[in-house]
Amino acid sequence: MESKDQKKAYIYGLAAVLIWSTVASAFKIALSYMDPLQLLFYAVVFSTLTLLILLIVQGKIGQVAQMSMPNILKCALPGILNPFLYYIVLFKAYDLLPAQEAQPLNYTWAITLSLLSIPLLGQKLNAREFIAIFTSYLGVVVISTHGNLLDIQFSNGFGVFLALFSTIIWALYWIYNTKSKTDPLIELFLNFCLGLPLVTIAMLIFSGPPPFELPAVLSAAYVGLFEMGITFALWLKALKLTEKTAKISNLIFLSPFLSLILIHFILGEEILPSTLVGLLFIVGGNIIQQTGKK
Repeated sequence: MESKDQKKAYIYGLAAVLIWSTVASAFKIALSYMDPLQLLFYAVVFSTLTLLILLIVQGKIGQVAQMSMPNILKCALPGILNPFLYYIVLFKAYDLLPAQEAQPLNYTWAITLSLLSIPLLGQKLNAREFIAIFTSYLGVVVISTHGNLLDIQFSNGFGVFLALFSTIIWALYWIYNTKSKTDPLIELFLNFCLGLPLVTIAMLIFSGPPPFELPAVLSAAYVGLFEMGITFALWLKALKLTEKTAKISNLIFLSPFLSLILIHFILGEEILPSTLVGLLFIVGGNIIQQTGKK
């Protein structure tokens, strides 16, 4: 019988997964009102404020005030990767690709993390992980070519490149943070504190002031609150309450399939058979990789 804490962990974990399942559709809706840099500006503003409120509610803001300036800068430095570079690349990928393609391609970040861990963390690749990598990237090819494997022509080559490149940036961000002993919520807040001025400068130079229409602001606020802010706290809470990490981490495999359903009904995209088959390969590769971990 599940303990009370484990039941709470499932509730927090499922809430995070359900919210994450909506963000691919939210990206496309927000991008219909503004360009990627303008969306990122709004999203980072709202997510930074959300993280600040969470720190105040949890009584952690005092820990930030007590940190030395070198430690603050050290914790803030990954903000160059996330949110600055990562979301610029990811939003542009969503701008160029249908949501049903960009979302599964970005989902390969866990496999990219395994690959980069070999040269950067000195880890070795075993047979199971090799099979997982091959399986996932076969799914990438299926989605990117719409299933036409004999005559490989990408639907949008640059968009596919950006979606896959975003996984490299995301993996580098997590590798950089592997040795950090700072509270994850505090570190994320400091990342966004550095990322915000960088995003603002980039927007003003390469794009221009963001639109101020209510639908544009609300759609961007949704991205900031639920892709980058509240959901992260829900997921951390679930991991803290669970009896076994795998019980919660395996819930994430529901997200891409729920996301496809929402993409179909919210955005009206016809989900191609090749997208579903490719996603099964990608998720299958992730499962093969996860089941090999102790």
